[in-house]
Amino acid sequence: MRRPVDADRVRAFMRALGLAARGEHTVYLVGGATAVLEGWRESTVDVDVAFSDRDDADELLRALPRIKDELELNVELASPADFVPVPGGWEERSPSIAREGSVSFLHYDLYSQALSKLERGHDRDLLDVDEMLTRGLVERDRLRELFAEIEPELYRFPAIDPPSFRRRVESALAQR
Repeated sequence: MRRPVDADRVRAFMRALGLAARGEHTVYLVGGATAVLEGWRESTVDVDVAFSDRDDADELLRALPRIKDELELNVELASPADFVPVPGGWEERSPSIAREGSVSFLHYDLYSQALSKLERGHDRDLLDVDEMLTRGLVERDRLRELFAEIEPELYRFPAIDPPSFRRRVESALAQR
């Protein structure tokens, strides 16, 4: 088992991926990597990433096994879009982190991340959403609006139980 990934190790991963790239790329950090870089978690078990254009990310995908081994960390390809409908405009809501070489790193839209975490409903995910709300990274009213935007599309994700998802959203928004 590999050791936990802290902020320094996430940044080392970003540098290594930037060095591996020849062309322009946009990489979105998701989940624990966001939590670690934003400072509400000390570490995460892996670095979750998504590419703006996965079809054009072959050079980065080919570099991932080497980078994972060299840095002794786990990397997963995952984004909120794998789990929930993503609200429109997510790209514009994705905060910039840094640029390494020809790679721009951004946090995947924090509202989409929060909605995905609320749908999953794991204790750690709910704590992450609470931190996003407490730190003002997502606003309650806007999160409610964006949930309402995606709610009609939930049928596209048969594993989701819409009433349970709605209850978790409302519960998270009612706290504090």
